[in-house]
Amino acid sequence: MAIVVNMPRLSDTMEEGTVAAWLKKVGDKVEEGDILAEIETDKATMEFESFNEGTLLHIGVQEGETTKVDELLAIIGDEGEDISDLINGTANASAEAKEESKEEEKAPAETESKEETSTEADLPEGVIVVTMPRLSDTMEEGTVATWLKKVGDTVEEGDILAEIETDKATMEFESFQSGTLLEIGLQEGESAKVDALLAIIGPAGTDVSGVAANFATSSAPAKTEEAPKAEPKKEVSKPAPTSASTQRPSAPTPTPVVDGGRLYVSPLAKKMAEEKGINLSQVQGSGENGRIIKRDIENYTPAASAASVGKFVPSGQEDFDEVANSNMRKAIAKNLAKSKFTAPHYYLNVEFDMDNAIAFREQFNTLPDTKISFNDMIVKACALALKQHPQVNSQWFDDKMRLNNHVHIGVAVAVPDGLVVPVVKFANEQSLPQLNAAVKNFAGRARNKKLTLDEMEGSTFTVSNLGMFGIESFTSIINQPNSAILSVGAIVQKPVVKNGQVVPGNTMKLCLACDHRTVDGATGSLFLQTLKGYIENPVTMLV
Repeated sequence: MAIVVNMPRLSDTMEEGTVAAWLKKVGDKVEEGDILAEIETDKATMEFESFNEGTLLHIGVQEGETTKVDELLAIIGDEGEDISDLINGTANASAEAKEESKEEEKAPAETESKEETSTEADLPEGVIVVTMPRLSDTMEEGTVATWLKKVGDTVEEGDILAEIETDKATMEFESFQSGTLLEIGLQEGESAKVDALLAIIGPAGTDVSGVAANFATSSAPAKTEEAPKAEPKKEVSKPAPTSASTQRPSAPTPTPVVDGGRLYVSPLAKKMAEEKGINLSQVQGSGENGRIIKRDIENYTPAASAASVGKFVPSGQEDFDEVANSNMRKAIAKNLAKSKFTAPHYYLNVEFDMDNAIAFREQFNTLPDTKISFNDMIVKACALALKQHPQVNSQWFDDKMRLNNHVHIGVAVAVPDGLVVPVVKFANEQSLPQLNAAVKNFAGRARNKKLTLDEMEGSTFTVSNLGMFGIESFTSIINQPNSAILSVGAIVQKPVVKNGQVVPGNTMKLCLACDHRTVDGATGSLFLQTLKGYIENPVTMLV
């Protein structure tokens, strides 16, 4: 007997949900506990598992669409079962409930549903269209960094098809179908909106040229109806030509010849090498058949004898290079601009005596297999101080303020595309060596874009350290929804006054940026006093 699955209430404040991705398609077998879909709520994107067994007979909400809690999401039952009464009954009930508020939206939705049904009917038997997935809750478009399969390759369920760059990280995208890769819709280095054609998988030898052309033609109007803004329309209507003209004016698979031999390199890797002035003949490829791919350029360390030189420009001649903004760079710009212009920032500057901290670190690092940095000590001190000042460990939302009783510290890490903030969870409960290992691990994987979304979410406070680059003092923009961020400068040796005498000393300047909506000046000052006690007497962090 068929069972109607409604949009679940996945959070206490959830009133409607958006289907970010379906992990099952119509006709698939569903077991109890299988993940049906990823649903975006008002707080996060969460996996929704099935509590029933059977065949997925109907999908009521397509990817990217939104509906109220308890509205029809899907129908599960026996294969071939007639569910027309259930669909019609649910549709009629839904129409009556929404007759006043959504009368105008009903017709376009039905038209789009019919177009999708007809498109599916036109697909050759066994052919599956793979679209650009939504790999993060804020992702609007993705860039294909590397294809791990090529046209004609056999694809098994679970195989990694491609590496896709989102606004937060570069992630592996695995296939949920088996078959032969018949068509690639986006070349390496090209970008497209979520749900745009990514690839086509099906039986070997199947002609899918018409499928690709019809998908591009039929999907453009649908996208325009959903998002009638000018900018997305331009990118969705012709994703391939736009990306190609911007990122790769030449053929999609260049193979430059070096010393009479053929050098295999992806278009994105070649573009990055040109921008960085890297000689591709000196790069060891890690891709298939020794192919040079993006990560090889990112991890490339030039030989000591190879001095980097700037581009030659004749005297008196204007010259510039244009580099397309990456998804990560665009997301950083959007988030920081929002934070700077919505949160009322103010700054508290202090200077700490670091003599005891230096001595403590030297002594601590004499322990076998132990090495900690000043940054580890600062993170630990902040974590302990935040437990005593929950107001600084708070988060601001439009309708409430959250005072966190746990401490998750974000540590800003510079990467080629900008800045990422991996999060050290429960930092106050970790020892200094544990913090050192965690931060090192995060920093290494951040530079290779291998961090998961979960590792970059949930911070309650942020530390940004430019002291290692010789910066004595600076201010930072708050990482919302956090209420504060600490900017850490370099340790400087200079004359200081101790016991009425001028003696050599070591000091460090710090700047606490606070959101005045949650942290008052006195509250921020008390936090810095507590932090000063831990930094200037680090042995207290071991108690």
